[in-house]
Parts: sequence; structure tokens; C-alpha cells
Amino acid sequence: MADAAGLAGTGAGTPVPVPEQLLRRLEWTVIRRLDGLLQGDYRTLFRGAGVDLADLREYQHHDDVRHIDWNVTARLQQPYVRQFIEDRDLTAWFLLDLSGSVNFGSRDITKLNVSTGFVATLARVITRHGNRVGAMFFGQRVDAVLQPGTTRSHVLGLLQRMLQPRPPQPRPVRQTRAADQAGTEGTHLADLLVQAEGNIRRRGLVFVVSDFISSPGWQKPLARLAQRHEVVAVRLYDPLEMALPDVGLVTVEDAETGEQLLIDAADPAFRERYAAIAEAQEAQLIQDLSASGADILELATDDDLLDALLRYADMRRQRARLGAGRRFPAHLQRARSAAAPTSPVTSPHIPSKPSPQEAAP
Repeated sequence: MADAAGLAGTGAGTPVPVPEQLLRRLEWTVIRRLDGLLQGDYRTLFRGAGVDLADLREYQHHDDVRHIDWNVTARLQQPYVRQFIEDRDLTAWFLLDLSGSVNFGSRDITKLNVSTGFVATLARVITRHGNRVGAMFFGQRVDAVLQPGTTRSHVLGLLQRMLQPRPPQPRPVRQTRAADQAGTEGTHLADLLVQAEGNIRRRGLVFVVSDFISSPGWQKPLARLAQRHEVVAVRLYDPLEMALPDVGLVTVEDAETGEQLLIDAADPAFRERYAAIAEAQEAQLIQDLSASGADILELATDDDLLDALLRYADMRRQRARLGAGRRFPAHLQRARSAAAPTSPVTSPHIPSKPSPQEAAP
């Protein structure tokens, strides 16, 4: 994802600010090609409360009952809802996790680079069609809220806030969390999602861009958000979070708490335990995201940005074409699981980073 990295200047004349250069580069290398590859199919990617009927699909537990087509429901003896092409102004929100863990990258590209490239491209594609984008920026708390706008300069302002350095801040004390009472620190993604519930009043498209390395508790706020809005969980990851390389003794540091630990990555048993914990965490994360009702898009630090966006477009087309899509509602998942024999959960995705303490003997 080299196009997402961006540099600081042009080498001649007045240096171009990083957001401006990044957006110019993406407009030339990705956005123009994306517009051509979509071939006018933009409207099919964003369906909402318009007046033109787009499709019918089976009712899911988070759907608005006002959209049930009672004639089709009566004929098929199963509830169906109408989907409409969004012909009003679409408002898209980016809920951006900018905590310490997103600064990690095993090569030249960090998860923050990936996030910035994705947000820049999608925000510009959306605003080029006259729609609005807003953002909420989250470090250890919600640092800022950018109200929706439609211009290119608005997108540049969004990128500027994403890229500006964030000094470490002490996390506020809350006595309502057992983890806080125990003195643990780190990211609490639930704080961002809960505040988004109150800030985003109008139904819209919400991208939660995060590596989801967080304390527990974000699952229910994400599910509530998906009941009102169309939510896409954009999960960031790095391949090194799947398995440790054989590099001998190495000191690792928690990017959010600053805790350091000396580990022996040359020990095959240690690497095996690490990979097993990572796989279990991955399976649980995918299960939690699926149960929330959100679509899932995963972006790796070695992904091609254009390919990732085309995967997203294809995912939305397939979901619209297949009706209920690739994912059952949570209550149907439970019913199906009870009726079917159990099988191990497999996933091609890269898991979140397990704690070295968990892998240690």
C-alpha cells in the first residue's frame, strides 16, 4: 500500500503539505482508476432511504420495520424489506481509532498509513458525488469531532487532523469499569462508539476504522450503532501480528501502556503458543464483528489500496444481490449453530496481537 504512505515535500519550490500531496497522489493513482472501474456503479454501493426501489431482501433483526414489504411477506410467508437507492444527500462518518497500536507496522507502512489512505480515498470518492463526510478522532478519548462537509478542502482538513502528532495523554479515571478499578490502561473503543451514538443523529453510513485492539465492551455499542446506521467495520492489521519471526531475544513494548517485556522469539514453543493465542483471538474478533450486524472489511499493511476498495465494492454488490448477504443475523446464527454439528472456526484473516505474557511459559 505504498500509495497510502505519503511524503513531506516535492523536492523543488514550495513544499506541499503532507495531506495535499497524499490526496493528489491518491487522486492520480487510485481515485481516478476507481471511478473508471466502478463504471458509474457508485449508486449501487450506497443504498438508503431514497425513493427508487433497488431490491428486496430477507428481514434482518436490525432492519427498520417500516421498510417491510407486506405484500411480498404475505406471498412468501417470510418477512422481506425494501432497499432503496440513496438519492438524498448521503452522510458518511469515519470513526477513527488513532490510539498507539495503529502506529505499528512491521515494514515501511504502518496501520495509520493504511487508515489514512483508505479514509482519503473513500472520503474523496463520496464528496466528489456531492455527499458529505464527517469524522470523530479517538486516541485515549474522543479528541475532536469534524462535522460533515462536502469540499476537497474539508477532506484535506480531515487528513490533517489524522496525521498531526498526538502527545500521550493520561486516560481519565472511571469507576464504572472493573478493568479501570483494577488499574489497567489501554484503548477503550467503547467510549468512541457510545459517543458516536449520541453525535450521529441522522441515519447514514458509518466506517469504524480500527485495529480493534481494545479492552472488552465495544461489542454492544457497535451492535446498537448498526441497528440505526449502515456500519462497516474496517479492521486494520499487520502480518507480524499473526506470528513472530525467529529473531532471538528481543524487547517488545506495548504501544499504549509503555510496558516492556524481554521475550525469546527463537524458542519454537513460544512462537507456537503465540500463534495459537493469536488464532483464538482472531476467531473471537470475527465472531464479535459478525454478530454486531456490521459489514467487515480487513486492510493489511501489505494490501494494495485499490484492490481493497474493489473488494469492498464487490462485497456490497454481492450482499445486495444475495439478499441477506454472507452473514446471518445473530439470532439466526445461534439457531443455526444449535441445529448444526459444531465445527472449528476458520478464517483467512490476520488476528490481533496476543500479549507476550500469554504466550510465555
